Amino acid sequence: MEAEFGTVAEWTAEVAEDLGPDYHVPAGCRGSGSPAALDWLIDRMGLAAGDRLLDCGAGVGGPAAYAARAGQVLPVLAEPEAGACRAARRLFGFPVVQADASRLPLADSSFDAAWSLGVLCTTADQIELLRELRRTVSPDGAIGLLVFVARGDISDDMTEGNHFPSPDGLRELVQDSALDVEHWLRTADLPEIPDDWNERVDAVTDALADRYGQTEAWQLADQQSAGMGRLLKEGAITGELLVLRRA
Repeated sequence: MEAEFGTVAEWTAEVAEDLGPDYHVPAGCRGSGSPAALDWLIDRMGLAAGDRLLDCGAGVGGPAAYAARAGQVLPVLAEPEAGACRAARRLFGFPVVQADASRLPLADSSFDAAWSLGVLCTTADQIELLRELRRTVSPDGAIGLLVFVARGDISDDMTEGNHFPSPDGLRELVQDSALDVEHWLRTADLPEIPDDWNERVDAVTDALADRYGQTEAWQLADQQSAGMGRLLKEGAITGELLVLRRA
């Protein structure tokens, strides 16, 4: 995880800058959100211009930048890896705090909304993460999630660093966090990703592989990404989008 969200994150920012502004957001969204998924969340969460949005586990910051451009929200990023924090500041210039999602140094009810994309399934502190999101969002605010859930057998090499909940387990986590599910959609039911978006993501990935393909950090991150792709293709895991509110 450190390779993917630390070292490779900084390389991603470097490559995106070299390719140009049109590549910044797709590069920052690699593995954490497609346009259709982000549009669905922005709509179902009711994000509006001027809303303060917390992106928890923000990585390079692509989804937050997408939301800022699409809905004119005001993002603040929380991310535990220093390299990803530097990459997000470099590409997008949003406020970034280096912090663990289960212990956010942020005031109660200080955001109009929050989302956490592809993060819950990477931590053992899942209920703590959800409770922190609930604490930092205003009482009537929405919380968006992208979660990968387990629906079949998963090889041992994919369980290290991953904590995929079952669908029922995810519902229990939400309930135990004093939250209600307002909307739930499987990512497979979303519209297809536009070709131009895929082309830009592929260009970033190809450039990263060309520059850093012989490094251990890139090989570890690429192995993790390929493994997730296999699990999704086999149906062993599925991507789930949720919008939550206080119970």
